[in-house]
Amino acid sequence: MKLRRTTPVVLAAALALTAACGGGGGSAQPSGDGKSFEFWSFSGINQKKSVEDYQKANPGVQVKLTEVGGSTETAQALTTALAGGKVPDLVLIQGDDLPKFVQQPQNFQDLRQYGADKIKSDYLDWVISQSTARSGEIIGIPTDVGGMAVAYRTDLFKQAGLPTDRDEVSKLWPTWDAFIETGKKYTAATGKAFVDNAATSVFYQAVNQGPQKYYDPSGNVVYATSPQVKTAFDLAIKTAQAGITAKLSSFEDGWSAAMSKGDYAVISAPSWLLEQIRNNAPDTKGKWDVAKIPGGAGNWGGSYLAIPKGAANPKAAWDYISKTQSPQGQLDHFVDSGALPTTPSAYQDPKLLGRKDPFFSDAPTGKIYTESLLGLKPFLIGPDSAAIGQEFLNAITNVEQGKGDPAKAWDTALANIKTSIGK
Repeated sequence: MKLRRTTPVVLAAALALTAACGGGGGSAQPSGDGKSFEFWSFSGINQKKSVEDYQKANPGVQVKLTEVGGSTETAQALTTALAGGKVPDLVLIQGDDLPKFVQQPQNFQDLRQYGADKIKSDYLDWVISQSTARSGEIIGIPTDVGGMAVAYRTDLFKQAGLPTDRDEVSKLWPTWDAFIETGKKYTAATGKAFVDNAATSVFYQAVNQGPQKYYDPSGNVVYATSPQVKTAFDLAIKTAQAGITAKLSSFEDGWSAAMSKGDYAVISAPSWLLEQIRNNAPDTKGKWDVAKIPGGAGNWGGSYLAIPKGAANPKAAWDYISKTQSPQGQLDHFVDSGALPTTPSAYQDPKLLGRKDPFFSDAPTGKIYTESLLGLKPFLIGPDSAAIGQEFLNAITNVEQGKGDPAKAWDTALANIKTSIGK
């Protein structure tokens, strides 16, 4: 669902969790009775609400929910748990972290034994294919996709003399170059930062908008030669040098606090990030709206529910998956939280298309995000996509913070990636 840098304290807690299998909210330790189960999830996405709703609808079922940390911490804790043999019954895996687990399908329950092969047509082809091993095993069921859009502060745009109507705002930036120019106008008029940062709000959006990212369709690493990657990187460096960013890394404390204070007016926001804005800046309700992303289409994010091979209660975990991630279950979750379904049958449902979000000036979020997703040309996510992406983000952030040379940033990123993944 989201990126988050790993800190030693959080990672240590995550690793300790694999040995003790404790922590988190929820009820008593699963009993192995086939009904109760242990669930590891990310923090910050209100998973507790989904679990509570499921338990209300299924009396007698106890779910031991542990929010491990960010998506990276959760994947690292799972890796350690798989090596140590003590695993949860159910785990949420972020899309960029999934491929390395798909390469080892023997570590997970093949969900075809529970009927996943019969329902895979319920999901977007390119999404369910990411959790399907080459030998055919289905190790995960998708929970959501991100889509792309831009959340912006209408009050701050008005102060800068910019239009505030979402359609007019979308016309300001048909391209990323136009987005940067709009940022320059905003900063010149207000003396304040336009966008939170160049790394995630520009690079991570632009790089996810084309048909090829870090891997080619055959699975070969092409991050160093992909025109799409280089173009996205250059746009981010251009943004960093334009003096229009708040230089605040996504999901860190300063970024969250600045969101509520209006220290930046724009943030690239896949559907799941809208919940972050609600939680971090509750007093700004009605001051935000949602416009189209430059380029019009793309996807950032998405997660999967998987059952490790050694799970004590796999059937109970599957019941949770099958009920909460059905087309109806995902539609209900969108209406409740705004998480965009991976089930295309929901894309024409009036509940999705007609949903207006009062926090974001009644923006038709279902329509906006569905349109951005349907225009996407899918690309392959490989086993080292997360590590590759992180090094590009680091290089951009160093330039933004004045610690890196813009002229050398690309070569620095490539060298660090080669060190990180060995190729």
